[in-house]
Amino acid sequence: MTVILTFLASIAMIAGWWLSRQGLMSKPWLESGAPLPQAELPSPPPHRLGTAVFLAVVGGLFAMLGSAFVMQIDETPWQLVPLPDLVWFNTALLLLSSLSLHVAGRSRGHSTHIWLALGSVTALGFMVGQVQIWTTLTDNGYGLSEAPAASFFYLITGLHGLHILGGLVALALVWFRLAQSDDPKTKQAPIGLCALYWHGLLVIWLLLLALLLGLGNEFLAMCRSVLT
Repeated sequence: MTVILTFLASIAMIAGWWLSRQGLMSKPWLESGAPLPQAELPSPPPHRLGTAVFLAVVGGLFAMLGSAFVMQIDETPWQLVPLPDLVWFNTALLLLSSLSLHVAGRSRGHSTHIWLALGSVTALGFMVGQVQIWTTLTDNGYGLSEAPAASFFYLITGLHGLHILGGLVALALVWFRLAQSDDPKTKQAPIGLCALYWHGLLVIWLLLLALLLGLGNEFLAMCRSVLT
């Protein structure tokens, strides 16, 4: 429950920040002078707002799984799955992929293809690394049905991997669109959406990694010590 409440509080803070940027908190009846033109209050593109809402829904799903993970460990103590060192390399690949797509969305000309290719290759490398981690854990006796912690690990990381695969499909569509048109306006918007999606998946993965390392239980214990 603490994980879900923390996630909802974060969403509320982000929503409040976004609303403040839209001028919805202003009081025009108390202001003097000429009214501000509508052009000074830009609204985000619908497709970008839709992607952000989708990421919020995905984040809520992982927040519920994380809350179940923490509560289950708290009620029925079990040994966490020992994560191989490869997980840090995979995290670096996902971070590099997110940064590459961010740069690709802001670059122009031939460099766009280079950064987009780097983001795609590193994302594929992340997926290959995840499969290697699953194989290593299975060989070490942490199969899907061997331990409750292992079952949660495969469920959470597998669901995250499915969202990565969905992002790779979107990247493939972006590559197809780049091959069909040389207009910069048709390139930057879809690349920017992919970058936003990748940023969200990176944040989710970092939170999942902290959860799988046992930091979620330490956070819960700290909250309890504050409330009691």
